[in-house]
Amino acid sequence: MTVSLDQLEAFVAAAEHGSFSAAGRALRKAQSAISTQVSNLEDDLGVLLFSRKGRNPVLTPAGERLLAEAKVVLDRREHLIGVAASFEAHVEHRLVVAIDELYPEQPLGTLFADFAANFPHVELELLFPMMEDVSRLVLDGKADIGVMWRQEILPTEIAFHTLGWVPLKLVCGKDHPLANTVVDWEELKRHRQLMVAVRSEGPEKQRLRTAAEVWWVESHWVILQMVRQGIGWALVPDHIIEDSPVRDDLVTPPLQFDGADWPVALELVWHKQRPSGPAARWLRQRFAAMRISGLPG
Repeated sequence: MTVSLDQLEAFVAAAEHGSFSAAGRALRKAQSAISTQVSNLEDDLGVLLFSRKGRNPVLTPAGERLLAEAKVVLDRREHLIGVAASFEAHVEHRLVVAIDELYPEQPLGTLFADFAANFPHVELELLFPMMEDVSRLVLDGKADIGVMWRQEILPTEIAFHTLGWVPLKLVCGKDHPLANTVVDWEELKRHRQLMVAVRSEGPEKQRLRTAAEVWWVESHWVILQMVRQGIGWALVPDHIIEDSPVRDDLVTPPLQFDGADWPVALELVWHKQRPSGPAARWLRQRFAAMRISGLPG
């Protein structure tokens, strides 16, 4: 059995345009050429694709079923051509992007939809590590681009661009001792603090530690569930609190020592010594253009 792409193209065009003559005009071929290719395809497959009883050909049940398969084959042909063109233009075939949970998730859908439209043949992997784990992935070559909160000491091999600031709020459960008072600094030290955990043991892990007793949790979302149960207090990004299903069970008490939220700077990072292709450069430019709206304290 021999089936050519030209036969499939003629079959799909005839089905979509309603006649062999219209298909011929769409493909810039003679009507007789389209009719011959469809007939040869029917012979090769051993099934009748069109009923020719009326003025225009009508798909048979077998034709309707095989039309979908033919479109898949032709789509993969276009994909193959697109991937080859990407290699010719030196576009990366794969990118890994590591994004800290501090980055608001709402803009990511739009950003990566645009990325898919501009680079349809680039395979993308999104990782969501915490804090300095992001820079470690970039440093080790396991991520091409990272978005993370600002490190006090950044490896010299890493380049960065500040994206903006994310406010952190002190949050506790309704029945927690801090819930119904103006909180002073010493009071914070006496109650268990829930902090996001990183897998590396760098200085960033301890930067926001205040309490003597700390539980480490690798998710802000799980932290809020634990805060709700009165296990401890935490500093959590405002956008995560707002989107949490337990937000109505949370309290953000006023602070005696600070009249505003605690801002954390977010930075885009990449390795200085590794060349960036068109897709990575596009992503870096888009992240840089999407400024985070929070302001530093």
